[in-house]
Amino acid sequence: ARPGSRGGSLTPGGVLSSQIKVADRPVTQQGLSGIKTAMKGPQRQIMDKTYYLGVLRSKTNELTTEINKLQEEVEMYKQEKSVYLSYEKRAEALAGEIKDLQGQLADFNMVVDILNTSTDMAEVIRDYNMLKVQNDRDAQSIDKIFTDRQTTEKLNQAIEENIEREKVLADDILKDMSQENQAKYMEMKAANEKLSQELVVQQQELDALNVKEDSLRAEIAHSGMKQRAVQLYEEVHELKERRDRMIAEDKNMESPQEERERLLKQARIENVVKDDSQKIASMERQLAEVKEKTDYFKKVIQRLDMDLENNRGEENWKYKELKKKEESMDSFLETFEDVKNKELERKAEIEANIVALLEQSSRNLNHMKQISSVTNQELKIMQEDLTFKSSEMQKSQSTAKNLIT
Repeated sequence: ARPGSRGGSLTPGGVLSSQIKVADRPVTQQGLSGIKTAMKGPQRQIMDKTYYLGVLRSKTNELTTEINKLQEEVEMYKQEKSVYLSYEKRAEALAGEIKDLQGQLADFNMVVDILNTSTDMAEVIRDYNMLKVQNDRDAQSIDKIFTDRQTTEKLNQAIEENIEREKVLADDILKDMSQENQAKYMEMKAANEKLSQELVVQQQELDALNVKEDSLRAEIAHSGMKQRAVQLYEEVHELKERRDRMIAEDKNMESPQEERERLLKQARIENVVKDDSQKIASMERQLAEVKEKTDYFKKVIQRLDMDLENNRGEENWKYKELKKKEESMDSFLETFEDVKNKELERKAEIEANIVALLEQSSRNLNHMKQISSVTNQELKIMQEDLTFKSSEMQKSQSTAKNLIT
């Protein structure tokens, strides 16, 4: 038997002590590994300037090494890019050669087919002439397109130059503006750009809706059922408008009591107009009398002036009184036209109101006659017709929805 160690003898069967736990051993991806003991070496006790310079040098060396590595990679990428460009050019040239060779091969295949099928030479010459004419026509068309393109490019270049000149002029004008005008200009420019973008979006939406409308119209044109549905929908819409109009007229219709009050009010307005007309006539008569008196007083004043030239004594106060009367008459004559115009305007307004009220009463009376002429049987027939058409419209709408889906 093997002698035991200093720590004690082994257990029977060679089993280790139960104090050792295998689960405590670290596990890695490559399997089990032993426990690494911490390695502690001598550390610097004082971190002075020399220590930090050494650390800085080591980091600088690492950065230099990394920069050199990146530069080498950049050079390698540049070389690869130059090689790739050369290969690309070579590939383009080879692609052109392949295209030419494919054209030649197609020609050779055509010749072989002609020889194999024993085609007549006259037919071959005829096909050749036709192809030649077609090619000449295509060449002329291509030349024309090329010429038009050059002309268009020149025109676009001239327009762009004009635009650049206008931009320069606009910039000069903008520089000469005040700060307030510049801010206003920039604000308006931003608003213009925003509106332009919105216009483009709305134009696209409009185009899409127009396309959708055309497609729907085409579908309706090819479908008799859809045409009938559209017709019924229009009839129902017209009947609804007629119903709403009749309801509105019925609401606006006056009751007999209101009609009586309105007619009484109209009669009172007519009486007022008559009174105003009488007042205007009396004022015109008064004006004529005032004018006569004014002429008389003017004649008297003229005589008094002539008398005053000879005798300026006790008659002066009479002259002053007449002067006052003349001034009052003149002021009355000056304001009379304004008063007269105001009264005439008031008269015209009242007459217009009377005409409008008479028209309204006539319409109401006609409407009452029309409604009274419609019997209950006719109204019932109209309601049944409306109900039938409404149901037909609903069926048509459901059918149209099913067809669309």
